[in-house]
Amino acid sequence: MFLRLRLISGQNPYKFSGATQMKRNILFAAALGLFLMAVSVSAQDKGNFSGHWELDTSKSKLDERARVQSMTLDVAQTAADIKVESKTTRAPRPEGDTGGNGGGRGMGRGGGFGGGNSAMTYSLNGKETTMQQDSPMGQVPVTLKAKLDGGKLNLSSSRTFNGPNGEVSVTTKETWTLSDDGKTLTVEREQSSPRGTNSSTMVFTKK
Repeated sequence: MFLRLRLISGQNPYKFSGATQMKRNILFAAALGLFLMAVSVSAQDKGNFSGHWELDTSKSKLDERARVQSMTLDVAQTAADIKVESKTTRAPRPEGDTGGNGGGRGMGRGGGFGGGNSAMTYSLNGKETTMQQDSPMGQVPVTLKAKLDGGKLNLSSSRTFNGPNGEVSVTTKETWTLSDDGKTLTVEREQSSPRGTNSSTMVFTKK
């Protein structure tokens, strides 16, 4: 009966007043803003690798030639760059193994050159940067490059130095991925040198 009276009078029963419509618009805008903020924060967390990480050797697939016993990463990430400080403990080299020309064993993270400790800062603007790294042969220039790709971080480093048997070039590529809860870091690494190419999967736990 009420609806018929509103229709007869020419009023639309489903039309909101100006004040009511404005309130609805404000509530909708606020809800949308909160949703977008939550998505933004989630995306930032997904791509932020900062923290102290410890290698879980039981879950990792390591190249035996690297002789890695333990490794930690201390990562500090900003919008401009990402700094990675690593500490690696390696098992003694087998008796009679001199390491050949030095290319490929322990030449990646962990100080390289059988390391050790290292500190590398990668720019996140897509440009290559160069740093000097200490080695038994003196300081060696290392070219670094990083790129954030969605929730993944791609890192690469390359260096060329003179070994006992001549010039040696080593290239390392890594892909970093975080678990959904942000507590596990998986690093897929591929390293190429005169000794060949080796791959490893390192799983780190956030402490």
